[in-house]
Amino acid sequence: MRHSKAEAWERKLRGVFDKIDADLEAKYGHMYPLHPARPQYGSTDHPGHSGLFHIRASFSAGYGSEHGPGYVVEADIVTLTEVPDDVEEQIDEEVVELLRAELPRVFPGRTLHVSRDGHRYKIHGDLSLGGV
Repeated sequence: MRHSKAEAWERKLRGVFDKIDADLEAKYGHMYPLHPARPQYGSTDHPGHSGLFHIRASFSAGYGSEHGPGYVVEADIVTLTEVPDDVEEQIDEEVVELLRAELPRVFPGRTLHVSRDGHRYKIHGDLSLGGV
């Protein structure tokens, strides 16, 4: 059983990812064919389960990380087509920019950062559950 405030925090974070997913679909969704097992964007109840992008985060206690605890962000392009490295990097940078714009709006009054952590990005900072 999870704490209700942790669940509320993650629902808000999911909303941020859903908005970013929609923005990416509008901009890049036509560029590559979907994986054959993937439905068209918007055809499921969960935006991450359809379309070209699957954006998610999982909590990490931060052992071995210079940023400590936080949410490790993954943005996958769900296609069997080879996506050039420069396009993947461009999309990753856009995800980071969108996160940096949306997090203060959704979590006002908190100091949250989005930083490179190894080969991925991490949301870290004031992850307290008060006021969620």
